Amino acid sequence: MTPVSKADYYEILGVSREASEAELKTAYRKLAMKHHPDRNPGDKQAEERFKEASEAYGVLSDAEKRAAYDRYGHASTSAGFGGGSPFGGAVDIGDIFGDIFGEMFGGSGGQRRGSRVQRGDDLRVDLTIEFEDAVFGKETEVKARRRENCAACRGTGTVSGRGPTACAQCQGHGQIRYQQGFFSVARACGSCGGSGVVITDPCSTCRGETRVQREFQMQVRVPAGVEDGTRIRYAGEGNAGRFGGPRGDLYIVLTVKPHDFFERDGNDLHCVVPISFPQAALGAEIEIPGLEGPLTVRIPEGSQSGREIRLRNEGVPHLNEHGRGDIIVQVLVQTPKKLSRVQRELVRQLGETMDVENKPTSRNMISRMKDLFS
Repeated sequence: MTPVSKADYYEILGVSREASEAELKTAYRKLAMKHHPDRNPGDKQAEERFKEASEAYGVLSDAEKRAAYDRYGHASTSAGFGGGSPFGGAVDIGDIFGDIFGEMFGGSGGQRRGSRVQRGDDLRVDLTIEFEDAVFGKETEVKARRRENCAACRGTGTVSGRGPTACAQCQGHGQIRYQQGFFSVARACGSCGGSGVVITDPCSTCRGETRVQREFQMQVRVPAGVEDGTRIRYAGEGNAGRFGGPRGDLYIVLTVKPHDFFERDGNDLHCVVPISFPQAALGAEIEIPGLEGPLTVRIPEGSQSGREIRLRNEGVPHLNEHGRGDIIVQVLVQTPKKLSRVQRELVRQLGETMDVENKPTSRNMISRMKDLFS
């Protein structure tokens, strides 16, 4: 039977023959993460590719074996050649796979896990404010619940106060390493859940969790110019950490109530004001409610329906900056639905003195007018 030719190790890893150690390791890590059997259960093709990549890396990561392979090819790895298994000799399987599988399964290459100290989770509190409060800012008080260190056990989680002890199953590593053929795999320890520690005499108040839920209240400053959905971060005001770990952060998420008159667009405020035909034709001064009191709007003579009049620096302050946006007033000329006999006669006489050329306009103009009046 004709022997099946093996693929070139460099081609398997997808690197050049001049690849450095770091390039070999990076290429192998990517392939191992992609084709590992635990990530592809039942996939024989992925398993074979994983074995090929592992064999290629086992040879090319060893300087002597790589030199022999570069000179003699696959013959250098055969038992008759003297090279033995590609993983034989001085190459340590743990050295080859430890750091890669440690990343894959949340560990650190089979080394002892670090401190059991855990940072607390971040906390979100929703706060609804008035439109004017978002514009000008305010200080308010919020109440919520968060995890605090248990007072009964002082955050140790144990009755004795000594805290947790090292897990006997994994010897405090948090992982248990299994040998699968010619490679090893690290898995989170089932006894301690990967923490590396266990609590043998749990506190009756927190049941070994080290923390309890408590209500708290604090003053919150809402800066001027915030918008709906703005998040305000308070570092270290979230849930308490475990075993002396730092607190998480507190995020205040704002919901701004709508205004009765204005619609906000960034730092500008928009409103629509109805005016009469005489006001549009002759010009006028009208008064609208502003954020800090009434504002006077000067309507130029001959204004058409839909005209926008801008009131500078009367809008929303720029967040954490100087200056303000504008108020943009859009006038809407209203036609009276009912006229008295005298009014009808006056309008008729006015119409006889006016020369309006009725020309058809484009559909785009009609569409814009519909949008304006809708």
